[in-house]
Amino acid sequence: MENEMKFCQSCGMPPMIAYCGLDCEKCDAYIATKNDDQALREKTARLWAGLNNAPILPEHINCDGCRANGRKTVYCEHLCPIRQCALKKGMATCGDCPEMEHCPIVGEVHANNPVAKKNLYCKL
Repeated sequence: MENEMKFCQSCGMPPMIAYCGLDCEKCDAYIATKNDDQALREKTARLWAGLNNAPILPEHINCDGCRANGRKTVYCEHLCPIRQCALKKGMATCGDCPEMEHCPIVGEVHANNPVAKKNLYCKL
């Protein structure tokens, strides 16, 4: 029973794990913000602008973490459907949601990054 896993259910997950389970501390926007790294902001803005076909500028690359208080990128603050859903439902993370296993939105993240789903589990 000691090694049994369950979804988070608000068991004190570190605040740098995003609603979807991604680790914000590994995100280039977070790293650039924490280290005040302008070169990384510029690199990240170019990459994200290309990936999203959107005008993302270096000054848009400031984030203190998805669930943390403080700055967020425009996408994370206003456009991320996962964050918006969790806030609307009052969930600490998607791991608290009984619909997570069948959710196509967070499922897309987990399909591309299985560690994110694993981050939403806690040991009992």
